[in-house]
Amino acid sequence: MDFQIQGSRPIWLQLAEQLRQRIVTGVYPPGSHFPSVRELAAEAGVNPNTMQRAMTQLETDGLVITNRTAGRTVTDDPAALEAMRGQLAAERTGEYFKDMKALGYSRADAAEIARREGEKNDE
Repeated sequence: MDFQIQGSRPIWLQLAEQLRQRIVTGVYPPGSHFPSVRELAAEAGVNPNTMQRAMTQLETDGLVITNRTAGRTVTDDPAALEAMRGQLAAERTGEYFKDMKALGYSRADAAEIARREGEKNDE
């Protein structure tokens, strides 16, 4: 899986966001071993210190647990995972409505467009 780094936002923040996504979608299942900082840094093509900062954020978020001798594991706390999933959904929904407002759509119109598109995808 490739990391996507873009724009002027801090790289560590983008890495943390992408790792959160991987955790809540089950790419890294609950309770599983989490790759090392060096492995992830090599995959992303970034300095290990940058990846360490992203990992520190994941620990702060309660998504990754550090075990001194066994490395890191993904939390197996369903409440923490669901809370992060909800937070990511809220952030994306907020971005959607902000973008739709910039296009001149009301909140109601944007919700209707999302509903219609969702129905198309369900077919």
